[in-house]
Amino acid sequence: MILDPRVVSTPDIYRALISVVVPRPIAFVSTLGSDGRTNVSPFSFFNAIASAPPLVGIAILDRAGDPKDTLRNIRETREFVANLVSEPMLDAMVRTSGDWPAGVSEFEVAGLTEAPSERVKPPSVAESPVHLECTLHQEIALGTSFLLVGEVVMLRVRDDVVTDGRVDPMKLQAVGRLGGELYSLMREVVKVSRPRVERSSANGAGA
Repeated sequence: MILDPRVVSTPDIYRALISVVVPRPIAFVSTLGSDGRTNVSPFSFFNAIASAPPLVGIAILDRAGDPKDTLRNIRETREFVANLVSEPMLDAMVRTSGDWPAGVSEFEVAGLTEAPSERVKPPSVAESPVHLECTLHQEIALGTSFLLVGEVVMLRVRDDVVTDGRVDPMKLQAVGRLGGELYSLMREVVKVSRPRVERSSANGAGA
């Protein structure tokens, strides 16, 4: 199969991308509007993009004249929380992805619990084991999407998913996004050590 973006429709390219770039981490983004209403919605065009300062990127599709609640709220308040989705939260997370009317709190729709955040005003999702509290660092227009770069001002991890000072992936049970209505669940982890190569040898200086 060959897909040429110059001749293939945008929906077909989209379906191909989300089927081959897998599994994708899910940012379960909670926000607070200027009117005081809360919102939580999942986004899988998401990743960590820098560590100093700690930055994460979330791409949100542009809806001309009718921005998604998440995008509008972040623009208004410049704050959000990226909550990690663990396996017990899967059904509730999917429920929030419905095209609910503006003003409806997905927290209530999905039966999720709002929890106070440490450094930002939007609430965190209490059921999530990881909360990345963020302030808006930069917004970048990219084609039909906006890339929101958030600076992590507080990272909170639940103690029961930590082993020897590190997040334990088997305890975390993070859900990954696949194509369509498919998701990946954490069932096995393999460890593969990186090669130890001195820079001088790699550049040929030691030959």
